[in-house]
Amino acid sequence: MDRMHVTEMLSGIQLPGHLHTPESLQYAKEFQFREGDVLIISYPKSGTTWIQEILTLIYSQGDPAIATSVPNWMRAPWLEHTYFKTTVKDEEGPRFITSHLSSDILAPALQNSKAKVIYVVRNSKDVAVSFYYFHKMAKFMPNFESFSEFLEHFLQGKVYYGSWFDHVKGWYSQKANLDMFIISYEDLYKDLRRSIKRLCGFLGCPMYSKEVDKVEHHCKFAVMSQNVMVNYTLIPQEILDHEQSKFMRKGVVGDWKNHLTDEQNENFDKMYKEKMSGCDLQIVWNVD
Repeated sequence: MDRMHVTEMLSGIQLPGHLHTPESLQYAKEFQFREGDVLIISYPKSGTTWIQEILTLIYSQGDPAIATSVPNWMRAPWLEHTYFKTTVKDEEGPRFITSHLSSDILAPALQNSKAKVIYVVRNSKDVAVSFYYFHKMAKFMPNFESFSEFLEHFLQGKVYYGSWFDHVKGWYSQKANLDMFIISYEDLYKDLRRSIKRLCGFLGCPMYSKEVDKVEHHCKFAVMSQNVMVNYTLIPQEILDHEQSKFMRKGVVGDWKNHLTDEQNENFDKMYKEKMSGCDLQIVWNVD
């Protein structure tokens, strides 16, 4: 397949060449944001797809027609991907744009725009587990022999998309400079309805209770996991092998407890404390 084993570099961060080219990355760096743009930004496996679906349904007042007929990566295309330039809409109205790029790359341009930014964050331990399974299914990602091997690379930031710690700290440091709304995967999981209403408030999109009902229903994990426009089963098996792992695998909080040993958990906590020192991000990572 095309560029399956190619690695691109941007600002010292490795990215899969199957999705990125020097040209697409340069286009992303130079992209002009405008008023009305809504950006979904996250580190991989943090709930990005969930927010893409919620935004689609908020702006359609809960009507699932678009959400069930247009792939989510076309509704909210990835800024840095090869297909973005030919996909992004140029007409009036809000443009939904998704990105995993770091703040040092995108924040300067966003500071000079009136775009809205939704930053999605998730417990780094659950991110590590989910990202590991994504590596197993995605044929354009490096192969790791075990979760232990992957976890070691993840903690050191030696994985595609770089360090979770740097990504989160970098974007969180921009909260005073951007029109930014920070939401966690755990918020979505614990109280989806409240999260939808909070997003409506941020976006200036009031909704009737019955419309919120529809958004909530179609954004439940059980429903999304069966929607081929969201679950990535439209992608050929030689690119994403769903026999190795599903893209939408569990949709739970705390799955890391089934994967990390006590020693790994202690090392992770130590690394988190060290790397996140000086960052006052307040997120409740568990929902017990």
